[in-house]
Amino acid sequence: MSRTGRMAVVAGTLALGLAGGGALGLFAQDQGRTSSGPGVGSPLPSPARPAPPVRLVTPDTLLAWTPGGLPAGLETQVRRLPGIDHVVGVVSGTAWLTRSFDAAGNTVDRPPRGLAIPIEVAAADLSRYAPFFSPADRAPLQELARGRAALGATSAILRRLGPGATLVFGARKMGVAAIVPDASIGANEAFMSKRAAASIGVTRARYLLIDPAPRASRERITAGIRSLLPSGAQLRVRGPGETPFFRQGDAVLPPVIVKKYFGEFAARPLPTGFLAIDPRWVAEHIVTAAVPILGRVQCNRALIPQLRGALSEVAREGLAQLIHPGDYGGCFAPRFINEDPTADLSHHSWGAAIDINVSANPFGRTPHQDPRVVAAFERWGFTWGGRWLVPDGMHFEFVRVPSSP
Repeated sequence: MSRTGRMAVVAGTLALGLAGGGALGLFAQDQGRTSSGPGVGSPLPSPARPAPPVRLVTPDTLLAWTPGGLPAGLETQVRRLPGIDHVVGVVSGTAWLTRSFDAAGNTVDRPPRGLAIPIEVAAADLSRYAPFFSPADRAPLQELARGRAALGATSAILRRLGPGATLVFGARKMGVAAIVPDASIGANEAFMSKRAAASIGVTRARYLLIDPAPRASRERITAGIRSLLPSGAQLRVRGPGETPFFRQGDAVLPPVIVKKYFGEFAARPLPTGFLAIDPRWVAEHIVTAAVPILGRVQCNRALIPQLRGALSEVAREGLAQLIHPGDYGGCFAPRFINEDPTADLSHHSWGAAIDINVSANPFGRTPHQDPRVVAAFERWGFTWGGRWLVPDGMHFEFVRVPSSP
């Protein structure tokens, strides 16, 4: 297969992975913006359409990422390793959208005064990224080089914007050149040049896309990358079919998909690492509800049915004593991951994750949750942080709609 077509095949492979994981419907739901979730006790919406048929092939593009971002100069060093045909580093982070206009100049997004909408932006050296776009999706790259942006397909639906629209990030206005497949840009919301991303504060290198040379050994490539990292640094290398999202933090849902299920908010980042979220959004989406074992919790109303289902199953199996209500860490907590303003937004910001048995499961340490509790939560569509590259044993967050809990 030619190098230039591989990411198109990756996109198809990822679509299959999404369908198997129950998340594909998020890419095919209604055209309007999610403004409210289901009522408490109501089921979450099911995937709307099956994946389109794809040709089953085995591409060899690799994803490599490290927690917290890539060390400076890693892309250049990896490029020199034997067995590497092509590599590009991807920058990503949160930018704050203050206004948007459609192609006719009509206002679409207008958050309350003093607030902005967090948008996940990705960027790369466009000439190096071009081989990872399918030929059909490369046309707008010249426009991106002139400072415009591309929206991912799901982001365009969420934003209700198309080509010719304008995004406003504070004093920076940026035209929308095209809509591209989510898989082509790692399910980020917007994609642009590195220079454009830097102008709105997005500069951290997050992951590498690697095209191995013919007959190159993945194991040797992985070992070569490890040898370039600082002592103790952790590395994740993925191939197509191993994860639904070719991006950093690939075990959890990208923010654009979280927004589709749990709503999108406007907020103001605080120096403490927390967010001041629009109180109208909180009133519409965040509820206090009674659930088994834990009692009353404050979560996104759309999470309550699955949380009740998981905890009810734990109780039915006689395992309630394995979850300690007095050691519950909360659900809705609007903040950045680890309260670091330079990190990504925590899924707690949407009220779509919970922390239990906190004392025995500190972040980054060996987790100590009973595997039967973990299995029950996973059957109900949660992912467990204890399996992550950097373990977070107390943490369970929404990742899919359960097919048959």
